[in-house]
Amino acid sequence: MNLQEIKNRFGIIGSTPTLERAIDTAWRVAATDLTVLITGESGTGKEVFSKVIHNYSTRKHGTFIAVNCGAIPEGTIDSELFGHEKGSFTGANDSRKGYFEVANGGTIFLDEVAELPLQTQVRLLRVLETGEFIKVGASKVIKTDVRIVAATNVNIPEAIEKGKFREDLFYRLNTVPIIIPALRERGNDIVLLFRKFASDFAEKYKMPPIRLDESAQQLLINYRWPGNVRQLKNVTEQISIIENERNISAELLSRYLPGHAGSLLPAIIKQDSGADFSERELLYKVLFDMKKEVTEMKSLMVDILRNNNLDGHLQEDHAQVINRLYNDVQNTNVIPSQNPVSSRTNVQTPLVPFISSINSNTSVSEHEEIEEENLSLMGNEKELILKALEKYRGRRKNAAKELGISERTLYRKIKEYSIPL
Repeated sequence: MNLQEIKNRFGIIGSTPTLERAIDTAWRVAATDLTVLITGESGTGKEVFSKVIHNYSTRKHGTFIAVNCGAIPEGTIDSELFGHEKGSFTGANDSRKGYFEVANGGTIFLDEVAELPLQTQVRLLRVLETGEFIKVGASKVIKTDVRIVAATNVNIPEAIEKGKFREDLFYRLNTVPIIIPALRERGNDIVLLFRKFASDFAEKYKMPPIRLDESAQQLLINYRWPGNVRQLKNVTEQISIIENERNISAELLSRYLPGHAGSLLPAIIKQDSGADFSERELLYKVLFDMKKEVTEMKSLMVDILRNNNLDGHLQEDHAQVINRLYNDVQNTNVIPSQNPVSSRTNVQTPLVPFISSINSNTSVSEHEEIEEENLSLMGNEKELILKALEKYRGRRKNAAKELGISERTLYRKIKEYSIPL
């Protein structure tokens, strides 16, 4: 069989080696009754390959049924696939044949097979191994002669590790694997597909076909195409209908390619851990940063006073050195200005009283220790709340807004610290 004949018959466009290998494998396995597992990203055209297998098999005159396993609710999937008896569950007013009974002698295409519930996977495994199944609510075993072609865009080995897919079922389905390449891996095939879709839509909507200039073609090839062929067809249709200009530039095309400039960058997922938790963490972070910076500055000042020297410079008056360091710290924002809590509450670092207490006649002995400021979280938090309440004369709503927390959280803190109102 000539590959081009298969392409023409099923509308497959492209000559990428990986694509042609997939077509050749589908044609060769069609003459057998082996189970096939087609893998590839969503939108790559996996169902087309299942039809190639069916139409070139000895079952081509039998029934072909395509089932989207992910679109059927878990509570009815067994009934859809295997049928049910009258009265077997609420709403089962009549007996019903399932797909495996209807497609006897034909082919069933199970798309998104990884979405099957584990209980249904057990039933499917039995069909693959013995050709037998039992209707829901029945006790009689039914024989069926059905060829199964399955497809998935899920990494099944990973699903097996997570306990979401049976390993024995995977090996039964994966007798012959067919891998469909993603659109972004098909190079110039993308341009050929665009031309085909543009021609089809021009005929459908009675208008001249759109054409890509060289820069637009390059953009088309370099784009990531997360939706694969399905997305390309959708984009082509949009441009064909919306744009009056029939010659498409890269600039115009880019408007229809979401995130094309950063399409290869990983997405950042923001997780919401709760409003109260975030507010409390924000306040604590400010206090911890203050404590850390104060402690580091005190240690640095003690070293300066001991050595009476700074980075090899000539000796300076102790107080001048300390004041200069303090000014540097103020200029570099020990407490980040963008922090909403610090900016709202006007929290001041306790460096000022420490520095002002030191003069040029101060001497520090080798064994002298500087007492670390008491920065207990409860103490500082209570102090901030008191200042905010005092500033707004006890109005909790304004104080909560100033502190960057909810009024409910502020009320809880007032009760916790027994703050009089």
